[in-house]
Amino acid sequence: MIILGIESSCDETAAALVKDGREVLSSVVASQVAVHHPYGGVVPELASRKHMEAIVTVVARAMAQAGRERHQIDGIAATRGPGLIGSLLVGFSFAKAYAFALQVPWVGVSHLEGHLNSVFLEPDPPAFPFIALLVSGGHTSLYHVRDHTRADLLGQTRDDAAGEAFDKVAKMLGLGYPGGAVVSALAEAGDPEKILFPRAFLDRDHFDFSFSGLKTAVNRYIQTHPEAARGQAADIAAGFQAAVVDVLVQKLIAAAEATGCGRVALVGGVAANHRLREEMRIAARERGLQAHLPSVAYCGDNAAMIAAAGYHHLKQGRADDMGQDVYSREPKRSV
Repeated sequence: MIILGIESSCDETAAALVKDGREVLSSVVASQVAVHHPYGGVVPELASRKHMEAIVTVVARAMAQAGRERHQIDGIAATRGPGLIGSLLVGFSFAKAYAFALQVPWVGVSHLEGHLNSVFLEPDPPAFPFIALLVSGGHTSLYHVRDHTRADLLGQTRDDAAGEAFDKVAKMLGLGYPGGAVVSALAEAGDPEKILFPRAFLDRDHFDFSFSGLKTAVNRYIQTHPEAARGQAADIAAGFQAAVVDVLVQKLIAAAEATGCGRVALVGGVAANHRLREEMRIAARERGLQAHLPSVAYCGDNAAMIAAAGYHHLKQGRADDMGQDVYSREPKRSV
């Protein structure tokens, strides 16, 4: 079954064709970073307008890249939330119209569920169940993943998401937007032990996160050491990154041990962070756990993961009708 996936939850317009939830035939992502960079963050109105400009071209490129014609699509999956309402409506409405025109089933998919399915685009995916750490600009959550469409939420951030903290620290250091990759690259030149920032583990027996205190600690250090901070940007970035990574990895391993699950996965945009990937692999190996990570191309927002998740819904006969709508926040339930 060939599924056309469409993703437009934030500032990337993406389309992909995926066969049987595993084989990526094409994946096209149109970024808006240059548009939002001058504003230091995503401007919702601009994002939705750019999605409208790009969606037809991106879908056409995905079809051409896969070498498929429209009549060869068996179904369509589109992100329905969480995300920016204006952005979501562009991809979601396009998917509805395209499915109606082609007379094929379609389904709205949770963006988070897409991330959890991104590991199945790799040659050696995990067996069920497994523990997944989903880390992105808007989400930091731990899930007990039972199958492709069921996952129990074990814990989540109580304030800033890890990716959001990276962006805010980048702004403090004058590095611009988006900040995650820039902070990570700068940290490579710094000493993570030179400036020790706090690790907010909260209750070690539970799996919630908090990064607002760490963000405040970084800001306080910069304000109280203005002269030194200018020459210590790399060390500040390295110390901050180490504090985030330590908490993420330890919570992931603790969740695996608490549930007796021998498989762990790291997904989401921040899963592209080199130090996080390495520390997660090392910690898993030391405890005899299998570690699974998507390729960097499937860590950020992409439509291949949406097509992969949508395939399993459509395979089980869970197609949507035209009355479905998008949502900005994930409902208070497991994915």
